[in-house]
Amino acid sequence: MRPIPAFALTFSLAAFPAVAQDARQIERMMEGRQGLMTLMAHELGKLGGMAKEEMPYDEAVAGKAAANLAALASVISPELFPQGSGEGEAEGSEALPAIWEQPDDFVTKINGMQEAAATMQAAAGTDLAALQAAMRDVGAGCGSCHETYRQKD
Repeated sequence: MRPIPAFALTFSLAAFPAVAQDARQIERMMEGRQGLMTLMAHELGKLGGMAKEEMPYDEAVAGKAAANLAALASVISPELFPQGSGEGEAEGSEALPAIWEQPDDFVTKINGMQEAAATMQAAAGTDLAALQAAMRDVGAGCGSCHETYRQKD
């Protein structure tokens, strides 16, 4: 067996903390985006329940849930999806490679969701019909991204 040159060993060991740091950063970003999506789903559950008339429409609850949704949606950005955080690269990730292959379209879809959430915020606390109309647009915004960029369950 040939001995490993000292400089190669030194370089390898010096690079290890950077690789480990990158892996921790990717894991934190992935956990952050998954937590964000969970919080959005919680607010969408309230809004969807009212829109489907599975629970009584409550102007105050709808307004607050829509405001929360808009605030949460405003945080979504490509930075939450760093290289190496995709499905098959990071445990528990459902992010598909198309995110990094089609970054402009990904950003367009994020912007569309953010606009739909802002519209929902303005409409949700007015009446049930406005909530239902806005909910369709929010659902389309979520779906447009998930159809292309999220691994299906």
